[in-house]
Amino acid sequence: MHPDDEIRLLTDLNHHNVVTLLDAGTDLSEPDRPRIYLVMELIDGADLRSRLSEGAMTPREVGQIGIDIAEGLDYVHDHGVVHRDIKPSNIMMFDYANDTDRVRAKLTDFGIAMVMEGPTTADDDSGLSGTAAYVSPEQARGEPLGPPSDIYSLGLVLVECLTGIVAYPGAPLQSALARLMHGPALPTGLDPQWTRLLEAMTATDPSARPTASETALVLREITAEGKGRRRATESIIPENEPARMAAVHRYDILDSPPDGAFDRITALAARLFSVPIAIVSVVDHDRIWFKSHHGLEIDQLDRDAGLCASAILHEGPWIIEDAAVDVRALSNPLVAGEFGLRFYAGIPLRTRDGFNLGTLCILDREPRTLDTQDVKALEDLAAIVMNDLELRLENRHAPETTARHADYP
Repeated sequence: MHPDDEIRLLTDLNHHNVVTLLDAGTDLSEPDRPRIYLVMELIDGADLRSRLSEGAMTPREVGQIGIDIAEGLDYVHDHGVVHRDIKPSNIMMFDYANDTDRVRAKLTDFGIAMVMEGPTTADDDSGLSGTAAYVSPEQARGEPLGPPSDIYSLGLVLVECLTGIVAYPGAPLQSALARLMHGPALPTGLDPQWTRLLEAMTATDPSARPTASETALVLREITAEGKGRRRATESIIPENEPARMAAVHRYDILDSPPDGAFDRITALAARLFSVPIAIVSVVDHDRIWFKSHHGLEIDQLDRDAGLCASAILHEGPWIIEDAAVDVRALSNPLVAGEFGLRFYAGIPLRTRDGFNLGTLCILDREPRTLDTQDVKALEDLAAIVMNDLELRLENRHAPETTARHADYP
């Protein structure tokens, strides 16, 4: 891509968590030394580096900053741009109408951002790009870069916010080499959800890091729990929730007695996949109720705690092969708590008119994988559950239909 095309792409970026680029061009006053210039939105506030000079921040403040920057990165990554220089001085702090309850942040300075067209490497004519204390391992090695590089750098920024200390201080070479030898030191006593997220964000392997969207999602869940919110978080509520709940009540299954037909299906699923737990679940407005629960004594749990609430947001299978390293499950209490959940595979129980009532799911305390045939078998079992529910609904309405016909000979 021609440099002028890259500049135009950067000026087209428009997101509330990204400082707006108003104009850009190339200064050719010295033909032998062309210089790119950027004209950016003026932010009335200090940068994060200035704030950190006062010391560490609270987990809630750090979570709020992380959400804003992760959402901004999700946007720029989706538009094919890698920032390459995520650091405190490139994060502006501000507020809307003196909102003291909410820290706000915007990502700025796209001076060394690169468009993702073909391999983008960390080295250019001037040497290592980015700031040594915050570069990713692949940047330090001069390897091709992608969105995971920005996630790593953001992880280091969040660690610094929590501790007040730069994770990899020192001269550029010393700092760059340190991250190739060991991960950043995390604060002792940190909430396990924070620990798991930061370890994932700063993984040496780029493929093991969460996406910006996944990072924002987990930070929202962590921040929401820190505020003591008990109702189901917005991130696990479908857009069609009122209509979906109407469908749940239409099938009249909630709090119904145990049923041998469904119990046989969950027992079969447990044997077929060699897992200790199989469940037919129904997602209620504030809980996940189990119509059948093979290998598990409880018959319901809070909606926030259940992975089934996330599974029903999807049309197809929702599978977590190893919850210990999957960012989608980092903040889940069944994973972080005593239960020790490691594997989850759920197939939505989808009605004929397109509403997901719950799931047929299998669980294990050990990591597992499913191949294509395994997924197909689990889908077939879910289809049997749903067909049974549809037949019961039709049979329940059949007497009403017969009675109406009898009134009109």
